[in-house]
Amino acid sequence: MVKWVFIFVCFIWVFPLTTLDAQGLRNSHHDFSGAAWSGNEFCKPCHTPHNAAPASLASPLWNHQLTTATFTLYSSATLDAVPQQPGGKSKLCLSCHDGTVAYDNHSGITSGTRYVTFGNITTDLKDDHPISFRYDAALATQDGHLYDPSTKMSGLGGTIEEDLLENGYMECTSCHDVHLSRNTQGCIGCHDIHGSGTYTETLSLWITNFNSTLCLTCHKL
Repeated sequence: MVKWVFIFVCFIWVFPLTTLDAQGLRNSHHDFSGAAWSGNEFCKPCHTPHNAAPASLASPLWNHQLTTATFTLYSSATLDAVPQQPGGKSKLCLSCHDGTVAYDNHSGITSGTRYVTFGNITTDLKDDHPISFRYDAALATQDGHLYDPSTKMSGLGGTIEEDLLENGYMECTSCHDVHLSRNTQGCIGCHDIHGSGTYTETLSLWITNFNSTLCLTCHKL
């Protein structure tokens, strides 16, 4: 009896979350459900309930091959932060987006042939916003043009530190929501499908960047 109660409770807990995530992913950048290489599944290219990669603690039940690349980091005379080699969830993102790992390399497969070809993210990150650096009150004070993440509200309900940082670090997921829970517009929510030149907002951002709103969440004018 106890066993069946446990199974029922797990079902009630997992099913709504799975449903919400699937709806958020549908028609998004990370909707691979129609691809044969994904097994026609939403979650499998990134997550698995069994035999997950033990090497990654940044995301639960990780199922994709991790990049082993060494990255060229952002550098500037005006940069007070100290970027490190990408870690945390940024390393997970770059395990598709650095161009060295095939995106069909999941579930133990390492012989994939499909690589991300859009965007300009590679192993050379010197022309991209710095990531994998500690963003705290000390950095904000030193820089003078950053808000204190422990007190500045993010616009998402909590502070920058609570809502946008990963264990106090600025990562890819500080700006991007990989599950795209706000995309209700279908494909056009992310893509200019017919090349009409019409501006389409990137809905993977946690906060709209219209009038630089996202940038100004952390940066002072």
